Amino acid sequence: MTSASLQGKTVAFLVAQEGVEEVELREPWQAVEDAGGTPRLLAPQSGEVQAFNHLDKSSTYPVDEPLDDADPDSYAALVLPGGVANPDQLRTDERAIEFVRAIFSAGKPVGVICHGPWTLVEADVVRGRKLTSWPSLKTDIRNAGGEWVDEQLVVDEGLVSSRKPDDLPVFCTKIVEEFAEGRHQVAPHAGAAETRPGGGSASSSRSTSSRLDPRLGRSRSARRGSRR
Repeated sequence: MTSASLQGKTVAFLVAQEGVEEVELREPWQAVEDAGGTPRLLAPQSGEVQAFNHLDKSSTYPVDEPLDDADPDSYAALVLPGGVANPDQLRTDERAIEFVRAIFSAGKPVGVICHGPWTLVEADVVRGRKLTSWPSLKTDIRNAGGEWVDEQLVVDEGLVSSRKPDDLPVFCTKIVEEFAEGRHQVAPHAGAAETRPGGGSASSSRSTSSRLDPRLGRSRSARRGSRR
């Protein structure tokens, strides 16, 4: 567990109206809250978003702010969860693309996991950056000018990326550390991924996991349970 504090920082979680992989939303959200930060759910429309467990519908979550009202300047960092349908919809929404570009242009830290980098490819912000993802995005990332690697965790000047839900423990720890550090100056050339002493990449074999508790009082399923 990291001791970094996100007190006073608001973190945007940007997802489509449906299709986000629930665990990739819930665990980073909990990590931000545990560090004292304020996570907020952004989506194209107001109302709720439908989360999925792989291909099966799961809980719904209320949107804190629709994209029409979202101001990138109000957020210290951005998280892009995965789920196949989620970024596939987001990358067709120009408001989402402009929000992502604004975050990157300001040098703010970003956490992205699994299929999430599809939105980054559409925003043309992976050029010259090193990152990882679900393997099926490898060609898309390389075609967009990024350096794709198959590693549990990659950190490139504030851009934190991981491949899949199994990587969430190290992903959650690292995004909190990077978000606490704040803005980064992004070089115009290819960024170098963070390395450990001795030349290893910034990956970890720690098996501790973030809590899997849903956002109490926020999901529809949680609300139903509270009435019993």
